[in-house]
Amino acid sequence: MAGGDGLQRWANPLHLERKNKKKPRPMSASKYSVSVLKLRNFRMLLATRMFVMMALQAQSVIVGWQIYSLTKDTFLLGLTGLVEAIPAIACALFAGHVVDIGNPRKIYIACVGTLALNTIMFLLFAGGIVPIESKPLLYLIYGGIFLSGLARSFIAPASFTLLSQIVKREEMPSAAAWLGTGFQISAIGGPAIAGLVYGGYGPAGAWFLPALLMIGAFGAVNAINIGPHQRGERRENAIKSIHAGWNFIWTHKVLLSMMALDMFAVLFGGAVAMLPAYADEVLHVGSEGLGALRAAPAIGAVGMTLIMALKPMKHLSAMRLLWVVAGFGVCMIGFGLSTNFWLSLFFLGLSGVFDSINMTIRATLMQLLTPDHMRGRVSSISSMFIISSNEIGAFESGTAARLLGLVPSVVLGGICTLIVTGAIAYLSPPFRRTVVDVNTSQKSQT
Repeated sequence: MAGGDGLQRWANPLHLERKNKKKPRPMSASKYSVSVLKLRNFRMLLATRMFVMMALQAQSVIVGWQIYSLTKDTFLLGLTGLVEAIPAIACALFAGHVVDIGNPRKIYIACVGTLALNTIMFLLFAGGIVPIESKPLLYLIYGGIFLSGLARSFIAPASFTLLSQIVKREEMPSAAAWLGTGFQISAIGGPAIAGLVYGGYGPAGAWFLPALLMIGAFGAVNAINIGPHQRGERRENAIKSIHAGWNFIWTHKVLLSMMALDMFAVLFGGAVAMLPAYADEVLHVGSEGLGALRAAPAIGAVGMTLIMALKPMKHLSAMRLLWVVAGFGVCMIGFGLSTNFWLSLFFLGLSGVFDSINMTIRATLMQLLTPDHMRGRVSSISSMFIISSNEIGAFESGTAARLLGLVPSVVLGGICTLIVTGAIAYLSPPFRRTVVDVNTSQKSQT
């Protein structure tokens, strides 16, 4: 395969170290903790991602509450995840190929613009500005979710690739943590505000929030300016390009194990899709309480991501990743058994702490271990794992809730997360022993 030597060098960072006669001088992680925010393009990228994520998080709360209010059916509530996952997974591999041969900035702009138009459509119809009957409204909501999934299949690899063009390699841990902080702030504000506005002003008032945020995101992404895009010389056809991406992941056991851990653990352990039902049937707190429940994981995570942004990790350990995923599973069990609103908030908040560490480690490792010409495809494959864990996990949660009951399904999901974590730790000793030095890009197994 063309470029095979370069691929091997990226797959084995030790190869780079052996070729350097002079050992590189370690860089202080704190040096890059704040300096990355001085980059205008990074600030615009951060703003774009925050606006988009806040809008999508708010949209998720509004859609979930509207569907459950119209149907009182947990299966249809979980179906929202499957409807979004189908186009996102089906197009992910092709999207990665398109990003690798195209202009990631233009693709990112097109994706954000599509999401903005889609949200305006929600405002008009789901917001009640244009009257529509309940059954057609349900079809329209699911159609909008499908279109959102289609746009998200391209937005993930485009954003991932664009970040590498803006931020230096040694700044990646700090950049990943700041982006994680922005995500968590968005995850706090979006659901909380959407829940409060929905409770006070109904869907018409609530849908204005994501619509305005998406318009803001479209303005911010257009402000990113990284100069003329330099196209690569090689032009493989789509099938060969996609196969090369899969081959890279399959032979890179650290990335493969990390993606599998996140997919299967969160697939069974996620309870977000069932929060509208929990808020109504178990905790009896209404849409306002639903907004607080959706925001709780982010509230727990934002403090941790700020710490990691100001003091980036110098060593990334797979064992730490295993422990935080296990901690997430324990939190899901605690949340499932809780019937007290404040205790439920505590477990969800603690789950956010664990998830923020998990997210930062995964994002940094992906950036450090992925070659430039592979970024779109590797990110698209990673997005398939993430979508499988989140959106298909939502469908799994809805199906399990219908078959087993709401509370047993969540508790069993947390137990499955612990089983998956233990299985990956046992079956993949090399992954369990892996530590990556951020300053030297050196991978070791202890």
